[in-house]
Amino acid sequence: MEKTGVIYILTNPSFPEYVKIGYADDIDKRLQQLNRSECIPFAFRVYATYEVNSRLSDLKIHSIIDKLNPNLRSIENFNGKQRVREFYAMSPEDAYSILEAIAEIHGRADKLKRIAMDEEQKQAEETAQEIDAEHKERLAPFRFSICNIAPGEEIEYCYNPEIKCKVVDDKQVEYQGQRYSLSALAQILTGSKWPVAGPRYFKYKGEWLNDIRHRLED
Repeated sequence: MEKTGVIYILTNPSFPEYVKIGYADDIDKRLQQLNRSECIPFAFRVYATYEVNSRLSDLKIHSIIDKLNPNLRSIENFNGKQRVREFYAMSPEDAYSILEAIAEIHGRADKLKRIAMDEEQKQAEETAQEIDAEHKERLAPFRFSICNIAPGEEIEYCYNPEIKCKVVDDKQVEYQGQRYSLSALAQILTGSKWPVAGPRYFKYKGEWLNDIRHRLED
C-alpha cells in the first residue's frame, strides 16, 4: 500500500516574495522541523496542501514549475557548489493555481485544501509588513519641505496629540528643549528598542506626515 503524503505550499512573512513547495509524509512534523530554526524571525505556515500517493510527487511539481519558468527557483552557489532550494519567487496564489490545475487534471480537486490563517499568523504577517514598511521609509529620507511644513510649525505625536514638537529645520524638531530627528524622537516616545521610521508616528494638522508626503509627491 502506497503511503499518503501531501504536496505543500508554505509561506513565511520573513520573505514574502517566496513560497516553499515540497512534499511531506507528515506536514505537522515538517513544520516543526522548519520552525525549530532560530535563523528566521517568523514561522512558516501552511498555505495549502494537496494529498498525493507518491513520495516523488514534489519532484514532479518542481519539474513542471521549472519548465514553466526556470528563473523562479531559488538557486545559489555556496563554496563552489550549487544549491537548488524548494523556494520559488511567486505569490502563494500563483503556486496554488498550479496545484489546482494539476489536481483538476487528475480528478483529485477534493484533495487540494487551502488553509486559512489563524489570528497569531495574521498578527505575524502584519508585524512583518510593518517592519518592511518602516525599513523602506528609513531608506527614503524625510524632509519637512517635501510636506510644505515650515520651521516654527508644530506637529503632534500620533498616540498622544497633547505631545507636540516644533519644526526647527528641514530634518529636525525641538521637544522639551532638545533637538531630535523625527526617527530619534519617535524611538524615545514609543520606547522601541529598534530604530523606527519617524514620519509614521507624527501628524500635522491632523494628517499623517507620510500621507502628506505621498499626496504631494503624487
